[in-house]
Amino acid sequence: MKRNTFYLLFLGFLLLTVNIAQSQATISVQSTWKADNAHSKVGFAITHLLISEVEGHFSEFDITATADDAFSEPSFTVELKTGSIDTDNDRRNEHLRSADFFDAETHPTITFKTTAFEKTGEKMFKLTGDLTMHGVTKPVTLEGKLNGIITDQRSNKLKAGLKLTGTIDRLAYKVGGETPTLGDEVEMTINLEMAQQ
Repeated sequence: MKRNTFYLLFLGFLLLTVNIAQSQATISVQSTWKADNAHSKVGFAITHLLISEVEGHFSEFDITATADDAFSEPSFTVELKTGSIDTDNDRRNEHLRSADFFDAETHPTITFKTTAFEKTGEKMFKLTGDLTMHGVTKPVTLEGKLNGIITDQRSNKLKAGLKLTGTIDRLAYKVGGETPTLGDEVEMTINLEMAQQ
């Protein structure tokens, strides 16, 4: 009788241990990831005169994400400095920073915060969030691809590489007026190397 009771208690303990281990395995530990700005770029392109594209980028930005070690279902917080816009032309840069376009003095930042994540393939996903620019906030959806995850040999920390693309209607954010010389849609291309903190 005592032996049977011992076996039952031991079996119950084993089952409890297995259940706890399985529960812990399904819980993903979230951590903060930060963009390595030296190996990341926030770029854009816009049509000029209906026949060509002008490219540019923001040189100052702060991008963080909350995600697990597999970088699954990341939640992003993005801040771009409008005064750092660079199109390889000083005169054009100053015009873009003026009240005619971004009005960098009044609206020094562009922000984006994730509101939804949808996995669309093995490494593909859609990222929806609120984009605030020029005092206007509207939802936008970006297409994403996770290029891979490695352990950095120097820091011994995880790094994730990914690419985000999307289209933004500048007129919806009152950035510049309607003109035949500039396209309404801005193509965004964001290449990120995110380092786990």
